[in-house]
Amino acid sequence: MTEISIVIPARNEAANIVALLQGIDAACASLPAYEVIVIDDGSDDGTDAAVRGRMEGYAHLRLIRHERSGGQSAAVHSGVLAARGALIATLDGDGQNPPEELPHLLAPLLAPGAVQLGLVAGQRVARQDTLSKRLASRFANGLRARILRDGTRDTGCGLKAFRRDAFLRLPYFDHMHRYLPALFARDGWQIAHVDVSHRPRGGGRSNYSNLQRGLVGAVDLFGVAWLLRRRKKALPQEIVRIEERS
Repeated sequence: MTEISIVIPARNEAANIVALLQGIDAACASLPAYEVIVIDDGSDDGTDAAVRGRMEGYAHLRLIRHERSGGQSAAVHSGVLAARGALIATLDGDGQNPPEELPHLLAPLLAPGAVQLGLVAGQRVARQDTLSKRLASRFANGLRARILRDGTRDTGCGLKAFRRDAFLRLPYFDHMHRYLPALFARDGWQIAHVDVSHRPRGGGRSNYSNLQRGLVGAVDLFGVAWLLRRRKKALPQEIVRIEERS
């Protein structure tokens, strides 16, 4: 029985995806039963063919294809909907998130007594990105933290682990993957943070520019702030009726 689903959003990552899949299998050999789901988000470089070439003999590897790109959050959402595991782990398809971090990321959720823990968010250290990208990310993370007070220094890290049922109850919108700590906390879940390493991109190029991230992020940030203010004040509780004995 599948316990863990590893979801990989990928767009034009033919140069990186096979090595990433090999690294996941090596890193996760000691984990409970798991599957790997690659979501090819409208690639035109043969990413889907590269995954198909790896699938023979690997029954735990699945491929979902978007005919046109819907973005990272749409890809993650498609993967979670299709997942068979109760726990989800995500990492980016560009190889910058080391798969060796997956066991560390999942450990808090697999620990006894973790029933209130909903999300484990990876926090990149020693980022292997350009200076302009690091500065833009630092500014965006600082602004988000001040407005949302989500206690997370790096929501852009693709390495995350969470409960599937809790994720599917969150409000869905484009770019929601950058606001998961705030959204999980909004629903009353505990959040944990794990420092993770980071690698340079092995091949291809980023699908987003700093300007694109900044323009979209500004709109999303205030939308999420509105969602937090409009959250339910009372959480549903199960009512159990005990029949009186005659």
